[in-house]
Amino acid sequence: MNAEPNFFQHLRAELSGGRRWLDRAIVLGYAIAAGLSVVAITIASDWAFKGFHRFFTAWPWAVLVVTPLLTAFIVWATRRFFAGASGSGIPQVKAALHSALPPDRRRIFVSLRLSAAKLALTMTGFAAGLSLGREGPSVQVAAGVMQHARRWLSPHSAIDTRALLIAGGAAGIAAAFNAPLAGVVFAIEELSGRLESRASGLIMTAIVLAGLVAVSAFGNLSYFGVVRVPRLGWDSLGPGLLIVLISGVAGGLFSRLLIASLTDVPERLNLLRARYPIRFAAVGGLVIAVIGLVTGGVTFGAGSEAVKRMLEGHDALTPLYTLLKFIATWLTAWCGVPGGIFAPSLSIGAGIGSAVAQIAQADMGPALIAMGMAAFLAAVTQAPLTSFIIVMEMVDGHAMVLSLMAAAMLASLVSRMISRPLYDTLADHMLATAIGTNLPVAPDGTDDAAEAPLSVPPLLAPEPTEAPPSH
Repeated sequence: MNAEPNFFQHLRAELSGGRRWLDRAIVLGYAIAAGLSVVAITIASDWAFKGFHRFFTAWPWAVLVVTPLLTAFIVWATRRFFAGASGSGIPQVKAALHSALPPDRRRIFVSLRLSAAKLALTMTGFAAGLSLGREGPSVQVAAGVMQHARRWLSPHSAIDTRALLIAGGAAGIAAAFNAPLAGVVFAIEELSGRLESRASGLIMTAIVLAGLVAVSAFGNLSYFGVVRVPRLGWDSLGPGLLIVLISGVAGGLFSRLLIASLTDVPERLNLLRARYPIRFAAVGGLVIAVIGLVTGGVTFGAGSEAVKRMLEGHDALTPLYTLLKFIATWLTAWCGVPGGIFAPSLSIGAGIGSAVAQIAQADMGPALIAMGMAAFLAAVTQAPLTSFIIVMEMVDGHAMVLSLMAAAMLASLVSRMISRPLYDTLADHMLATAIGTNLPVAPDGTDDAAEAPLSVPPLLAPEPTEAPPSH
């Protein structure tokens, strides 16, 4: 039978552990720094895209030159100096967490150097008008900042690099969306698969501090305001199911396209991309510029402003514009530009919900738009819990909990019939490349290869039960 805890004995033990308190202070400091890094990437991205928008308004045809040139420059700089910064950032964090990756090679995927590069390159992507988001990069940036704390902790500290990476990634999502609950669920559903008791306090602390930093900078407001949801009756069942079906199929196809494009499947265009990556990026940037010019600029950037207008009932993405946003986002990722797909996916899902709302001709447009956002994001990421909680917190839609949950779960199920999990597959590909081709490591531990390898070994299957290598 366990004895009752002795308060004074525990208090003396806590106060006598000076080194333990120093370790805690270091972790708290880095959690605040992770929050500041997310604030920095948010401010930088918004500033860059506002500059692009002013440029596009003044000289719209000039984007046919500027966007391809900047896209080519981004891809050149990424491949030449910062290969680990390419793409979303979430697969890199997942690869860094894999037990098959030697600890001394984690910095190929996460480091302070990569965090700084990711911030700068993502900002440049927004300045080029590419269709990307900052939320995925926020995960890699915050994880890179947070894991750096390990070098200052005592050798016997219970806080390991894995816990720091999970905490940083969760803090990145929480601060980027102002959605702390989504950060916790993201840590469980996407990064760790489970929340260990020894790491739970660290993760919560990082989320709280990073969230407080973001709230201090931007205010405690939901991302898209508050959705006024009418009473949803049986008349909403048909439109809701139609949104789920369309979003599930479209999200599954989008995920499948990204996997085929980013894992070097031996297809003709992928072979051209591998042989001429800079030229391919320039052509991709030109197509994205043409799409943006045709749509009057709607497809440029993350698409958050278009979603806000739709939720307020002032604007709507036509089905054609939604399809073009789909294509522009896919091309941006295919070019190898550092940037996420969360925000563009929410924009595409909102367009699907808006189109169905127009067909239904009922007073439930904002609710159907929110369901489309949750459904498409869940279909792309196959992370339904994270997706519906992100949308719920972004629109302050607690009255729609069950509707959003059902839409996300069903759309994810449809997507699983079409595509493999996106982030897991990309992480396996990155891991196989890093382990199988012996990437050169710079003195600070980061990848400094001139060109990413063009051939990769077979993908490695995840081994969640394998014990981590001994240090």
